[in-house]
Amino acid sequence: MSLTALTRLSKAKSRSISPENFTGAPGQGGMATEGTGAECARDLGRGWKVSPSIKIAPGEEREIANIEGPGVIQQMWMTPTGTWRFTILRIYWDDQPHPSVECPIGDFFASPWGTGWGGEGVRRFSQITSLAVCVNPGSAFNCYWEMPFRKRCRMTIENIDLKEMTLYYQINYALDDVAENAAYFHAQFRRVNPLPYKEVYTILDGVHGQGQYVGTVMGWGVNNTGWWGEGEIKFFMDDDREFPTICGTGTEDYFCGSYNFENLETKQYQEFTTPYAGMPQVIRPDGAYQSQERFGLYRWHVTDPVRFERELRVTMQALGWRSGHRYLPRQDDLCSVAFWYQTLPAAPFPPLPDKDGLEII
Repeated sequence: MSLTALTRLSKAKSRSISPENFTGAPGQGGMATEGTGAECARDLGRGWKVSPSIKIAPGEEREIANIEGPGVIQQMWMTPTGTWRFTILRIYWDDQPHPSVECPIGDFFASPWGTGWGGEGVRRFSQITSLAVCVNPGSAFNCYWEMPFRKRCRMTIENIDLKEMTLYYQINYALDDVAENAAYFHAQFRRVNPLPYKEVYTILDGVHGQGQYVGTVMGWGVNNTGWWGEGEIKFFMDDDREFPTICGTGTEDYFCGSYNFENLETKQYQEFTTPYAGMPQVIRPDGAYQSQERFGLYRWHVTDPVRFERELRVTMQALGWRSGHRYLPRQDDLCSVAFWYQTLPAAPFPPLPDKDGLEII
């Protein structure tokens, strides 16, 4: 929404779901008598931050939103503890039996290498300032993708870890008519470790329907020395088969950088975050047990969505350099989230990797 549009009156009804109002119903916020803040509010009573968060037990999948449409999700804020890769976000549209969003929570918010407070491993907070996603201190995930729905929106969080986790969240939405040509938001996670020699990494395939591709998050863990980003991204649309309609010129070029993301003064990789693209995460070896370099990248197609009418497949080559000025097909640890809008019904996603297949190792 533009600033100009804020001057125009609307019949849309503003609503918000949080642990202080699980249903978003009008006049029902802050009424809890039990919750994670009840002990802290014992001297103040009802209405004084009694239920700011929820606990999700190991193996539990918790429904955090169930909204009757028509309407649109406008903004989401989440702060999860625990291991982000073991916290799975799912979103279902219009009572479709399979999710249109299925993704570890950190990866969804462009933070593939990290863990929340109390999680296993090294905590990797990275500031992100972009139009679609912001990650703010201390571990605040914010999403601004617009998500319209006609009949229903249902969201769940699953904790596949062995430890209980805490989730603070707020889902801001509007109940309003949805335009006839409005498509449904989708996000799909994939991970391959290691990528087999001379194979191309698939970011997305099996998409059927009309829509537009709007963003990519990638986590890139290097398993060879040297530069890793010579590979090309390719978008195969509709009738494309062996060769794509859109072909990039290099990995760092696709993520709107150049020349190895190198700061020429420091001779180091340079983190950056912008409205449309960034590399906010650069995990450097520490000389001991943190031995591999890892990179977190995002690219939003806000001004240049990739439109398709029937089918879409997206791939990324993993290329470095070897002797004789030849390309090296790399065997790296790659994960990604593809973001797109499309019509329903949508095809079911491939199964998520199991817990060992998700783990950052």
